[in-house]
This record gives sequence, structure tokens and C-alpha cells, in this order.
Amino acid sequence: MTDIDDAAGPLLLGLDVGGTSSRALLTDTSGRTLGTGHAGGGNPNTHPPERAVEQVARAARTALSDTVPERVSAAVLGMAGISKLTDPVVSGLFEQAWRTLGLSCAVRTVSDSEVAFAAGTAEPDGTVLIAGTGSITARIERHRLERTMGGYGWLLGDEGSAFWLGREAVSTTLRALDHGEERHDPLVASVLGELLPGTATAADPDPVLVRRLVALLGNGPPTRLAELAPLVTASASEGGGKAAEILAKGARLLAADALSVRKEPDESPIVLAGSLLSGEGTLDEAVRRELRARSAAPLAKAGPGAAGAAWLAAESLVDDEHARWLHGRLLGPETR
Repeated sequence: MTDIDDAAGPLLLGLDVGGTSSRALLTDTSGRTLGTGHAGGGNPNTHPPERAVEQVARAARTALSDTVPERVSAAVLGMAGISKLTDPVVSGLFEQAWRTLGLSCAVRTVSDSEVAFAAGTAEPDGTVLIAGTGSITARIERHRLERTMGGYGWLLGDEGSAFWLGREAVSTTLRALDHGEERHDPLVASVLGELLPGTATAADPDPVLVRRLVALLGNGPPTRLAELAPLVTASASEGGGKAAEILAKGARLLAADALSVRKEPDESPIVLAGSLLSGEGTLDEAVRRELRARSAAPLAKAGPGAAGAAWLAAESLVDDEHARWLHGRLLGPETR
């Protein structure tokens, strides 16, 4: 943390808001961290708007705790669920929160795709592939969202996401039980062990287990599926089998979406973002292999989203040369 009185140039506030967490970064045009904040999920599509705004405001308030909010010259909020802000009631709640915080500058709201891309590269054009709880691909032009592919939500798509992996794991287990297959496949055994402890090797009839699984997940929250994703990655790493097939399919689908918004040959970067594409793990490795086999595009890993948002906030305040230098200060070298 740096003394706020030593801030160089205008102050910048970056906010990265998702369904599980809200993060804030206060910096200046020299790239020094002047304040940080963290709170719960602030996506108004997955939380009641009042609660979402409360969490975002809490993260911002913590980041601003050592400064006068009026000193902030530019702010960017990157949000999964930005479409919800077309509702005047929801947008009004956020506007009221900014006034309550004491911000005098406008808070520019952008998609989480724009923030994730900015968190991975200083280039103005390229592609960002996000796979976390959900998944989406976006084409970015001049730092702005140009088009998207996917991102339809857990019920209709989100291939390669944690939701999708969990859903595939359960579907695979149900099919194995329906067909009377052995329960010793690592994935089938782990799903049964997680959801119906003690039944992986028990003598319970398969139809009974099918009904119990369907009832358990059918009456539970959709997020329960996403929580099963680690079973797929762990099973694929340890023993392959059905889990390896799921991961390979997910990697193919994610790579295909990323390349579908590009016109090859394209030398612009592809930024990988989200918890499943964090630079390690079996799905990340598989996606990188797929992309490298089908494209010569450089691959970059997204850094902290709040830093990407703060960097976008600086866009109108510094020239291109300074912006590239600032990107290195805030986010470090791009990770290939």
C-alpha cells in the first residue's frame, strides 16, 4: 500500500464484479496500489439487486477508505450481468451507491469480457475466452466488446464451464447406471461418493440410485452442479476414463467458440480467463493444446480483473505509450 498523498496523477478506480466476489482496486497513473477492497458477489442477475449493489459498494468503500472519493478521476465497473443495468430500477440503485460513496466522476460500466481481455493484454483487438462457473467467448475491437459467442447460461449452454462439467459428470453417471455399467470408473465412483456417500460399491439397485440422484439434484440449486466440476478434473488427472472424455470434449468446444469469432490468419491475442483457465490444470492444458493446433495466435493469461478495470479507466487520461507502460505496472508481462 502507498501513501495516498504521494499519488502520481489522477486516481483510478477499477471494479471487477462477478457472481461470487466483488473486487476493487484504487491506483494512480503510475500504477501504484493505493487501496483494495473485496466483498461478496455483486452480479444482479444472480443476486437480489439490493444485495448486489451493497456488495459492490462495500468493496469500493474499502478501497477508497484512505482517500477523499472526489479525488477519483475515472472509474470502470466490469460486471458479469451488465444487461441487468438496462433496468432503470437496478441502474438507479447503482447510481445512488456512487453518490453515497462520494464519487464525483462517472462510473463507466463494461462487460466482464472487456475487463478480462484488458487484464491479459494491452493490445486493442483480440479474443477473450472465459471459463469459470459459466463460459463465454468475446471478440474485442479497440478495447470494446464487438461480439460474443455462447454465454447462454447453465441451462442452455456454457459449454466447458464448471456448470457444464458438473452436468456432464452427473449425466455420465446416470447413463452408466441405466446401462448397468460398473461403478468403478473414477468419475462415476467419485460422483456417487460425493452425492450419495456409501453407494459407489453398495448393492443398491441401479434404478434406485438413478431416482435418488435425479431427485437430489432436481430439487437443489443449479450451483450444486458447478461444485462437482473438480470431480471431473481430478478424475481425469488420476485415471482418465470417462472424465478424460468429458474434458477433451469441453476443450474442443471452448476452442471452437474462441476461433469462431476470428478470421484466421489472425495475429491478435487470445486471452484465457476464468477459474478453469487460470494457467494450470487439465482443462487449461487441453484448451491450450486445441488452440495451438488450430491457430498461431499468441495466448495470454488474464490477470486480476480489478486491475484490468482500473487500466481501462486510465484510457481517456493517458496516451498510448503511457497506457502500455501502465499495463505492465498493473498487470506484469503477458503470460504465454
